[in-house]
Amino acid sequence: MPSTGGEQAPGLPMSEQNASTPKGPAQTQAKVVVPDDHSMVSLLGSRDELLRVIEGAFHADIHVRGNEITITGSPEESGAVVRLFEELVELVSGGTPLTVDSVERSIAMLRTNSERPADVLSLDILSARGRTIRPKTVNQKRYVDAIDKHTIVFGMGPAGTGKTYLAMAKAVKALQNKEVNRIILTRPAVEAGERLGFLPGTLYEKIDPYLRPLYDALHDMIDPESIPRLMSAGTIEVAPLAYMRGRTLNDAFIILDEAQNTSPEQMKMFLTRLGFGSKIVVTGDVTQIDLPGGQESGLKVVQEILDGIADIHFSRLTSVDVVRHRLVSEIVDAYGKYDARMRQNEPRAIKGAQRSRE
Repeated sequence: MPSTGGEQAPGLPMSEQNASTPKGPAQTQAKVVVPDDHSMVSLLGSRDELLRVIEGAFHADIHVRGNEITITGSPEESGAVVRLFEELVELVSGGTPLTVDSVERSIAMLRTNSERPADVLSLDILSARGRTIRPKTVNQKRYVDAIDKHTIVFGMGPAGTGKTYLAMAKAVKALQNKEVNRIILTRPAVEAGERLGFLPGTLYEKIDPYLRPLYDALHDMIDPESIPRLMSAGTIEVAPLAYMRGRTLNDAFIILDEAQNTSPEQMKMFLTRLGFGSKIVVTGDVTQIDLPGGQESGLKVVQEILDGIADIHFSRLTSVDVVRHRLVSEIVDAYGKYDARMRQNEPRAIKGAQRSRE
């Protein structure tokens, strides 16, 4: 980390603090000196758009002159701004580009004292097709770390939290590193009340729409021209969950997506396919169950059944971890509040119905 008021660490900013400023004893002035070899545009953004995000998030005056940033405010706020700039400089030094989203997430991490932004946002999972895939939130990093440490990981959370995408990136990385011999991607063929038998086309044409999100993620991470070759060789397999029955999957990275739409029996069948040298990641959102007739979800039941078993980990992501449009996070929260109200009102409705019958 950068030094404060001492010898400057190479490649990192120098920060100085002075509690005696013209604004009175309640004010603290701190200075961050950005190393000369760092671009201030990368740190502050084009036309200072990142600086404006920082100024809007803190009750402090921030002035930039050359490569010196002076912060004046309460000891808590000025100290937080100094820590933020130190983290941002470290990210830029490591080659991580800063965006409005990454700066806002860095501020949130510092506010909650969870983990260092430089540790979270600089973790490279996979570099593919000219882009680097990294976690964007603390829970996403913990999810990725859990995949490294455990044989079976459940990634549970709302849409847009990166559950499947990050698992796919880890699978492709494991294949590249020869940690596994193949990737197996599977989903239950149940969506929004539709039944395969009533859809037009061949069996492949019926199944394809259910698996399309998995293909889309693959195309982001692997050269599209090589995907047919890898699939024909069996190195990558994308198939409905029913195709897993009766198999033992060795030396494979296996991902079960949309697991909230499995029955308890299907979940047991899938988990018992685990072979030697394999890893399983199960992803799903228990608030979006499409099983017909109120059938129980295997993803809900499995938490009670497997809780406490060594080498099985449950990672839970929330609306805070949504990395889609800002409104997606707000929509998830709004539905959560609505569901909570409905659950509170349900016992009252039942009692009212009982009284009316009496």
